[in-house]
Amino acid sequence: MNKGKVWLIGAGPGEAALITVKGLHYIQSADVIVHDRLVNPELIAQAPEHCDIINVGKERNHHPIPQEEINQILVKHALAGKQIVRLKGGDPYVFGRGGEEAETLAQQGIEFEIIPGISSAIGGLAYAGIPVTHRDYASSFHVVTGHLSQGNEPQNWRALAQLDGTLIILMGMSRLAEICQQLIQFGKPPATPAAVIMYASQPRQEMTIATLATLAAEVEHHQLHAPALIVIGNVVRLTEILAFTSTPITLSSTAVMMNPLTRQVT
Repeated sequence: MNKGKVWLIGAGPGEAALITVKGLHYIQSADVIVHDRLVNPELIAQAPEHCDIINVGKERNHHPIPQEEINQILVKHALAGKQIVRLKGGDPYVFGRGGEEAETLAQQGIEFEIIPGISSAIGGLAYAGIPVTHRDYASSFHVVTGHLSQGNEPQNWRALAQLDGTLIILMGMSRLAEICQQLIQFGKPPATPAAVIMYASQPRQEMTIATLATLAAEVEHHQLHAPALIVIGNVVRLTEILAFTSTPITLSSTAVMMNPLTRQVT
């Protein structure tokens, strides 16, 4: 039997309609979908009836299916000649371990393709009215993880505190107070605007705006929790001007406008 192929697809920051047209096409034609916990269920509902759906979602400090086993799930189904979609939140290569999965597939001689997605680090902030760069406020942005794997050196908060651009922290909610304290300790002004956006781009999106010194207390007061984005920098001020109300559309209405099978506007 010929080997199958794996498409590593970014599902975007949360709203289902933010999937790419190419990503939607392969979801709709997959034999197997292997998906993360935070992928919008509306995307899973686009799978064909014959498709096997495998949830390999992880939660903080709870990984029921280890990464090595996820890698082998992809290999097993590809060796069986299946067309597999590996559906990951955001973009596969932005803290999504997509690089590790692609490495495993390459080592096994299995064909794969990356279909990028909208990273929550950019798209999620946009939905909160926060541009990651702005000529008057920030000429660069820096995306880091607040959760390093065991055995890695701690995040270099001293260096990050000296950066002038927008600082975006993913997977940092469990250490928010410590992160804010470290940045202040190493020189970031306590009055620096900061925000946390929970469930970014979704109808249930919530946001707390504060300063670096008060952010952790405000987040606790408003009971925000993961999944959430942490953003620190002067661009946060712009949310008062640039915040907007999203007009949601369903994937069925998207299919009317764009035919994912032909990639042509209809």
